[in-house]
Amino acid sequence: MSDKDRVLIFDTTLRDGEQSPGATMSHDEKLEIAGLLDEMGVDIIEAGFPIASEGDFAAVSEIAKQAETAQICGLARANFKDIDRCWEAVKHAKRPRIHTFIGTSPLHRAIPNLNKDEMAERIHDTVTHARNLCENVQWSPMDATRTEWDYLKRVCEIAIRAGATTINIPDTVGYTAPVESADLIRDLIAEIPGADEVIFATHCHNDLGMATANALAAVAGGARQIECTINGLGERAGNTALEEVVMAMKVRGDIMPYFTDVDTAKIMNISRRVASVSGFDVQFNKAIVGKNAFAHESGIHQDGMLKNAETFEIMRPEDVGLTETNIVMGKHSGRAALRSKLKNLGFDLADNQLNDVFVRFKALADRKKEVFDDDLVALMRDSSAEQANEHLKVKFLRVICGTEAPQSADLTLIVDGEDHQVTATGDGPVDAAFNAVKQVFDHDATLELYQVQAVTEGTDAQATVSVRLNEDGRIATGQSADTDTVVASVKAYVNALNRLIERRKMGQVGYDEKTVSYKDAG
Repeated sequence: MSDKDRVLIFDTTLRDGEQSPGATMSHDEKLEIAGLLDEMGVDIIEAGFPIASEGDFAAVSEIAKQAETAQICGLARANFKDIDRCWEAVKHAKRPRIHTFIGTSPLHRAIPNLNKDEMAERIHDTVTHARNLCENVQWSPMDATRTEWDYLKRVCEIAIRAGATTINIPDTVGYTAPVESADLIRDLIAEIPGADEVIFATHCHNDLGMATANALAAVAGGARQIECTINGLGERAGNTALEEVVMAMKVRGDIMPYFTDVDTAKIMNISRRVASVSGFDVQFNKAIVGKNAFAHESGIHQDGMLKNAETFEIMRPEDVGLTETNIVMGKHSGRAALRSKLKNLGFDLADNQLNDVFVRFKALADRKKEVFDDDLVALMRDSSAEQANEHLKVKFLRVICGTEAPQSADLTLIVDGEDHQVTATGDGPVDAAFNAVKQVFDHDATLELYQVQAVTEGTDAQATVSVRLNEDGRIATGQSADTDTVVASVKAYVNALNRLIERRKMGQVGYDEKTVSYKDAG
């Protein structure tokens, strides 16, 4: 296939994906995810929104310095201040990009209170300014799919004449359908002067469950860049999932004769890592990366799989980074076996990381007869969560339960290196343990979600607990796994508090009206 059949992958996990309530990542986690994206062959990484906070600026700047091959992009509203700040962050990259946007639909034009001519002038001036700073400029008419056709053509032409090299067409609220998505791109390319000199991109949201279909339809219409996120992470119902569009083009090249430079064998590893650092579990039946994506339970399916895997699998597990092994893990397994097993599961550890995980593995193996793959994945997630930003750490927990309330919890919590011992009561063991944490570390966060899920079967199974906290609009999630559900609950609660502490330090609420607004004349 020729270069005209190549589709660029623009990953916005670190920007649009992080807009999911509670999905905020730490500085080090952002750098790690960016490194994984770069290694897997993503073409453009939208590393953040530099004007949003000092933390976002620092992360984008550091990612720009470290990137080896990917273009590093920052987001900026249509004003000079945003664009200048964005350039300061991305200019260190080998291949920097500025992405500036403004809402062009009638609903969005009302936010900055600009008429069509005023907005057109703003677009011309800001894109020109961005292009004077950077040769690689992307422009987006936010809510393009609800913008009047004539006006959308007009502003796209203005952006091209002002120097934009990529025109991104966002379906900001997931409103369009595949046939419309294809026609929109096709007609824009056909009717706008100079359209053949730029790349048209598509950015789809999943509010009606059509993000992947809309993105692929846009490619059929002539788009050669897809904006997407790992696991479909994103605000509301999420974005186009990177793994879905990449594998769809790979598997169905007969009807979608396009290709990407993504190393698909690295998909599962980064999917698990993004799920871990964001606190957003992947649903079991999620396409490509879900737990059940390559699982077969019915007798007919199992019989067919034994005879010929292609009977019920249209892609190989190895294609996305899953590898079957016959190594049984238990308390007698050594470091070499653990390293091999984790590598097959998508985790390639340095020696110091392996040593830490090995200690945790041995402790788990002492409590379980056999350690399953899902146990190891949960162990890796728990290990990374506890190592990040440990302002608070659970040292000791003992819960006393009885048939009558209240229950009591004895807790030793380490706060910035200092032990604090307390006893608290509550309506149940988890409530008592949470009260003990709050007694040591007082806070105003409310518990919005408490969820328990068994990792494997059996009475010795690990439980994975997810907790979501909300403190004055700051939302943070925490997860932990343990064979003791109460211990897992407290660790998840503490992990969420650690994330809240980090967000307090950054002074960042997230990308909403508390941080930035669209109405900014600049």
